Amino acid sequence: MHTSVLLDESIALLDIHPNGKYIDATLGAGGHAEKMLERSSPSGRVLGLDADPRAIELAQQRLGRFVGRYVLVHTNFRYIEQAATEHDFNPCDGVLFDLGISSMQVDAWAAGFSFRRDEPLDMRFDPTSGKTAADIIRESSEQELARIIWEYGEEPKSRQIARAIKSSREPIITTVQLVQAVESVYKGKRSRIHPATRTFQALRIAVNDELDALQEGLAGALRVLRVGGRLVVISFHSLEDRIVKHFMRERSKGCICPPEQLVCTCNHRPEIKVLTRKPIVPSEEEVKVNPRSRSAKLRAAEKL
Repeated sequence: MHTSVLLDESIALLDIHPNGKYIDATLGAGGHAEKMLERSSPSGRVLGLDADPRAIELAQQRLGRFVGRYVLVHTNFRYIEQAATEHDFNPCDGVLFDLGISSMQVDAWAAGFSFRRDEPLDMRFDPTSGKTAADIIRESSEQELARIIWEYGEEPKSRQIARAIKSSREPIITTVQLVQAVESVYKGKRSRIHPATRTFQALRIAVNDELDALQEGLAGALRVLRVGGRLVVISFHSLEDRIVKHFMRERSKGCICPPEQLVCTCNHRPEIKVLTRKPIVPSEEEVKVNPRSRSAKLRAAEKL
């Protein structure tokens, strides 16, 4: 079962109250949604979104005791505004994003996210549609593959890894084959993290178009929030956190006239107030219990 990261901190920042409407944009196993429903008793409602239909089924079992108070929708969070409008959650009182992959996707569903087991190289959040990681490897040129690994994985040996992948004698269609290609570049040299970590991250982001989806999801979430509603985002790598940080910084700006201009003519007003001057990170105790939480960063804002 997936362990929800920064659970108490995120729920506290959502400022949940009875009768409120809340959206869990990354439902997963339903840990955050369960807390939302408990805190918003007796009649608060939750809309849960997830691109993975297996997560919807799992969360349905977990949330069964709250029958009538939640709606679960199989969709990507980039379509949050559409889902919120269709299910009467526009406007809502709070939106939570818990980004990245869940423990179930890594450990239980053989979706190709883990480099520690031999699995088909899939990596789709939604196994019912879209190209797999194996498809992207097969269809991309060496130059395009190097770009993906560099931009989405920040991998310093992206060109060498792309060359090793594309020059493989056999098509790379499994996780073990991909790991072997990466390790052939690193030639046994190891650091604190596995040498394939960044390449796997890059392909996963490319397969699921994660960064563009995040940009669209954040903008959609802000549109469906009522005034005073809270936006809470938990990210797990620098690319995600950079997007969230930039989004909140830009949307919290006031006047954008040049400094030499004495009178404001832009009429620009801040849309949100940032509630976390610095990102909240897991405590040492949480990291000991759940080592996968160690890279998490939480940022929150309130709509003005």
